[in-house]
Amino acid sequence: ILCDLPSHITDVSRFSARARQVMGEFGHVYKEQYAVALFNGVRFEIEGGGGPQSQLLHRKNPLEDHSIFSGGLFQYLEGNKKWRNRFVFVADTYDVSFYENKVAHERGLHPKGTINCAGYKALTSMEEYLDLVSTSLPGVKAKAGSGPFVKGATQFPLILWHPYARHHYFCVLTEKEQTKWHAVLQDCVRHSNNGLSEECRVQTPAFTDAVRLHRQAQGHYGTWDMMCGGPPQILANLVMETLYPELRNLIGPRLKGKIQQRQRNWMLVSRSTYVLHSVLSQAPEVSLKTPRLDAALRTDMDQIITSKEHVSGKIRALVLPRAEQLLRRSVQPYVSSILEALMEPTSRGFSEVRDVFFRELVEVSKNTLNGGGKDKLGEHMEKISMLAFHPVKMQSCYEKVEQLSLEGLQQRFDVSSPSVFVQRAQILMREQMDNAVYTFEQLLHQSLEEKDQRGENLCKTIQCCQDRVLKKYDYDSSTVRKKFFREALLQIIIPYMLKQLAPSCHPDLPPFQELIFEDFSRFILVENMFEEVVLQSVTKDIMMAVKEAAVQKRHNLYRDSMILTNSDPDLHLLGESPSVDWAAQFGGGDEESDESPEGCGRSKWRRRQVVSMIKLDGMGPLPYESCLEVPGVDFIPEEGEMEGGVDFIPEEGEMEGGQPSGIFSQCMTRHLLTSYFSVCFQLTNTDARGPVSATVPRTRLVITKGTCSADILS
Repeated sequence: ILCDLPSHITDVSRFSARARQVMGEFGHVYKEQYAVALFNGVRFEIEGGGGPQSQLLHRKNPLEDHSIFSGGLFQYLEGNKKWRNRFVFVADTYDVSFYENKVAHERGLHPKGTINCAGYKALTSMEEYLDLVSTSLPGVKAKAGSGPFVKGATQFPLILWHPYARHHYFCVLTEKEQTKWHAVLQDCVRHSNNGLSEECRVQTPAFTDAVRLHRQAQGHYGTWDMMCGGPPQILANLVMETLYPELRNLIGPRLKGKIQQRQRNWMLVSRSTYVLHSVLSQAPEVSLKTPRLDAALRTDMDQIITSKEHVSGKIRALVLPRAEQLLRRSVQPYVSSILEALMEPTSRGFSEVRDVFFRELVEVSKNTLNGGGKDKLGEHMEKISMLAFHPVKMQSCYEKVEQLSLEGLQQRFDVSSPSVFVQRAQILMREQMDNAVYTFEQLLHQSLEEKDQRGENLCKTIQCCQDRVLKKYDYDSSTVRKKFFREALLQIIIPYMLKQLAPSCHPDLPPFQELIFEDFSRFILVENMFEEVVLQSVTKDIMMAVKEAAVQKRHNLYRDSMILTNSDPDLHLLGESPSVDWAAQFGGGDEESDESPEGCGRSKWRRRQVVSMIKLDGMGPLPYESCLEVPGVDFIPEEGEMEGGVDFIPEEGEMEGGQPSGIFSQCMTRHLLTSYFSVCFQLTNTDARGPVSATVPRTRLVITKGTCSADILS
C-alpha cells in the first residue's frame, strides 16, 4: 500500500495532527461536564430520589466461576492466507480468546489473540459481509458473481465485521455448530455494546455528555450506534467518525489493482488508522481535584441551586414557547407511532422470556417427579441457574425484539439504526430472566432447608415458588419496559428538537452565562440548562403517552394506579445470601477433585461452562475439544511441505456433493487417526501430586492415497 501511495507518510502525520485536535476539543468539553456531573451527583445524593422498588432479587455477580463457551474453530490467518484450527474460549467477560490448542489454554499460556466484540456484527453469510465491505468505500464495488477476497474453508462461515477495526473470519463444519457459535458471538457483541458502567455516577455521565455535545458540535444530533465498549474504544470511534470521510476521499482514489485487492487494501488502511487512534484515544485526566470540588459543592450547594434555578427560569421563558410550538407541530403527531413500533416487539420479547422461564421450571418439576429426589433436582437447577446467560436458549427471546423497526421514522428523527434500542431491550430481558431465576433459586432453597421434601410434595413446593416468582416478574417487567419506552422516546425526540431549536436559540444563550457567579460557573453551564428546558417540555407528553399505552391489555403493562410498594419485604433478606451451589449441595454436577498442574482443585481451575458442548449425532465428544474438532495446526502442511505447495483451502473441484475432499479430507483423516492413537497410547505415572498422564510423542502416521498406517516408534 505504501508503494502505491507515495505521499501516505505525510498523510499519516496530517491525520494524526487532526486526531490530536479532535481529542483536545473533546478533553475540554469533558472537563466542563465533569464538574457538572459532580454537582448533579452530589445533589441527587442529598435530595434523594428513585423509582418503584423491584420485586425480584438481583444477583451481584451472576457469572462467578463460570465461562460462556469454548471449542474449536477454523480461523483465517491474513499473514499467510491460510486457515488454521484454533481453540476458542469465551470467558465471563465475553472477550473471545483463541489459542493454538486446548492444552495451551489449560496450561495458562497467553492466547494468540483476544477480541473485544464492542462495535462488531456477527455474520453467517459471506454475501452479507461483502455488502457491508462494499458500502465502506463508495465506487469500489465487486461485480455480480465475482468471488470474495477470503475463500471459506467450509460452507459455514462466522465473520466478525467492524466498520473500522480488524475483521475476523472463522469457519465450522456443521450447521449446528454455526448456529450455536453465532448465538454466542451475538451475545458477546450485545454484552460489549451495553455501554459504560452506571455505578460510576460522575465519570460515566460526564463522559457520555461530553461525547454527545462534541458530536452535536459537529452536526450529529441523532442516536449513535458506536457508543460501545470502553472509553478508549468510544473515543477512537469518535475520532474515526470525524476523520473517516476525509481519509476515504484522500486514499480511496489512489487504490490500485483488482476489486478484491482494493477492498483489502482499504480495510488495512482503515484498520491501521483505527489502531493508531485507539492507542492515542485515552480518556483525558481531569486536572480538577475531586475532593476540593466536592467540598466546595457541599458548602455552597444551596447558593448554587438557587443561582441555577434563577438562570433556568430566564432560559425557560425564552426557549419554552419555541419548544412547545415545535412539539405540537412536528413531534406530538408521531409519538404514538414511535411508541407502538417500540412496544410491540419489546412486549413479545419479554413475554417470551416469561414463557421460556415457565417451560424450564415445568421441565424441572416433571424430571424431579419422574427421576426422584433432590439429587436429580440439583442437576437440573445447576443448568437453570445460568439460563439467562445461555445465548442459545435465550435466542427465541432475542429474536422477538430484533423485529423492531422504525422504518419511516428513522430519517425524520435522524435515528442511525434501531440496533441501539434492540440491544438495550435484549440486555434488559437478560437481566429480568436472571433476576427471576435467582429469586426462584433463593425461594426454593429456603423451602428445602425448612423441611425435607420428596416426590409430590417437592413438586408442589416448586410450583408454589414458581407462581410467586412469575407474579413478581410480571410487575418488574412492566416497570422495566415502561422505563425503557420513556428513555427510548427521549433518545429519539430530544436530539431532533435540539437540532431544530439550536439555530434560533443558541445565539441568545451567551448573555445568560454572565448571570452566574464566577465561583459557580464550573457547575452551572448555560448549554446544559438549555437542554434541560427542552427535556422538561417533552417529558410530560412522553409520560402521558406511556401511561395511556399501559391501559391497553395487549401490552401486558400494569397501570400506574395498580403499582404497589414492595409486597414481600421478607424476600429481600434473601438477597444478601450468596448464589446457591446446587452441584455441591445436591450432587447436581460432576466436578472432579483431582489436582490441576498448578496444584489447585479442578473445580476452580476449570470453570463451569454455561453453554454445553456440541456433540455429533451417534458420537461422543472428541478427545481434545469441547466443540467438534477440526484439523489442528500441527497436522496441516505449510506451503512447500507437500508436492506443489498445496494450500489447505479446498479449491474448486475438491468439494464433492457439498463435502470437502482432496487435501481437506486427508487432513481430517489424519486428525481423526491422530486423535485415536493419542488416546490409545498413553502412559500413566504417579508422583506425590497424584496421577499425571503423558501422551507418547513419537507416533508417526503415514497416509497415502487409499492406505494409511501407524508406526509406533517408542
